Amino acid sequence: MRSISHFIHGESVSFPGARLSDVLDPSTGAVQAQVGLATPSQLQKAMDSALSAQPDWAATNPQRRARVMFRFKELIEANLDDMARMLSSEHGKVIADARGDIQRGLEVVEFACGIPHLLKGDYTEGAGPGIDVYSIRQPLGIVAGITPFNFPAMIPLWMSAMAIACGNAFILKPSERDPSVPVRLAELALEAGLPAGILNVVHGDKEIVDAILDHPDIKAVSFVGSSDIANYVYQRAAANGKRAQCMGGAKNHGIILPDADMDQAVADIVGAAYGSAGERCMALPVVTPVGEATAEIFRTKLIAAIETLRPGIPSDPDAQYGPLVTGQHKARVESYIQMAADEGAEIVVDGRGFQLQGYEDGFYLAPTLIDRVTPQMKSYQDEIFGPVLQILRAETFEEALSYPSKHQYGNGVAIFTRNGDYARKFAAQVEVGMVGINVPIPVPVAYHSFGGWKRSGFGDLDQYGEDGVRFYTRNKKITQRWPTGGAVVDQSFVIPTMK
Repeated sequence: MRSISHFIHGESVSFPGARLSDVLDPSTGAVQAQVGLATPSQLQKAMDSALSAQPDWAATNPQRRARVMFRFKELIEANLDDMARMLSSEHGKVIADARGDIQRGLEVVEFACGIPHLLKGDYTEGAGPGIDVYSIRQPLGIVAGITPFNFPAMIPLWMSAMAIACGNAFILKPSERDPSVPVRLAELALEAGLPAGILNVVHGDKEIVDAILDHPDIKAVSFVGSSDIANYVYQRAAANGKRAQCMGGAKNHGIILPDADMDQAVADIVGAAYGSAGERCMALPVVTPVGEATAEIFRTKLIAAIETLRPGIPSDPDAQYGPLVTGQHKARVESYIQMAADEGAEIVVDGRGFQLQGYEDGFYLAPTLIDRVTPQMKSYQDEIFGPVLQILRAETFEEALSYPSKHQYGNGVAIFTRNGDYARKFAAQVEVGMVGINVPIPVPVAYHSFGGWKRSGFGDLDQYGEDGVRFYTRNKKITQRWPTGGAVVDQSFVIPTMK
């Protein structure tokens, strides 16, 4: 049985007698590896490593830190195909999607290569008589990231690249469901010249999460996962005086206006709803056509498109998506399909009962389409996180606008239209953090920032981009004067002003 180790101070580390968690092959349902779960005392070994290494790394000038990021980028590119296969085997994504997972993380590494420019402060000469004011950005020290199973390369890179480039040491707690790629990334960072101890990977469950949140030397925590846990992490981190950015769940909507390019909209929505088996926080699981005629045209075209979809094993180049990550998660998704039926929705295409020949024990679920959904249904209110698309019909543009705006989640939304006036109005008024206009998955590029609103995001700063620099640094302000000598001109007991 393959064993997956922690990565501490540049070495693979295992702890005898540790609790073990199975790593499954979602295609077959079989256990393919085991990963040891750390204890709080074992986390301290990683902390000791980080505490010893971080001061010298922070003192390394930003240009030299950027050079490590450049080499790291090159090594990720050279090993991308091998890591994509590794990722697919543990997560279940098809190979092409796994490559995309790594590539979107790599783009943030590319952004971090510009860290010397990003860390520049401000300077004001002559803010007062003989007084200059300037600011500098300094790293926090030791920071941590807690990442989900659905993007085992992208999200660890979103967090760690920015944190490390800014001069911090980073403790990564990846998902125990697919932990191999995060460890491989840490190995490549070491090969790129990152000092031992600056990137440590510690596996674990809630016990180690709580230890991270309570550790006094961890100054900030970044988290991506479900909203309930995101809220828990945010509250506990804040109670312990830490910075926290915690990204939660989603129920992203796609609004289709009557003038939309319907064939393009169907193609975009099929990929956004069913790609990666719907296990994306930026998936598009709800479509709101405006007007009955629009809804009927969309539904007819969508059913035809769904009939062409082919779930398959990750290595199958003809498969559009692979299995769900675990049998437990598959059962949860199926329970929501039944819930929708019990609530009175119409199950137009039912993906339950699907079995892939030769992989009957794999966690496969065929595409599911549900129509006649209403805002009162729990199956609409909750995040399903599977290959399930719901149709929530609207009579007017204003009604369609209200659905994502009133939903508990506010991660992403898309509108499909040829009308620039409606698109502009929608983008300005919708209560959602990321908006796509004829773009079904509006994940911002690396030099902007990623983050949702409401229960999709807890904390004031988003992931990566300039917000990432702000999150992983502190802004220090210096006011200076250089007296020329001689007698004291005056003495004042009031607050200084620039009058």
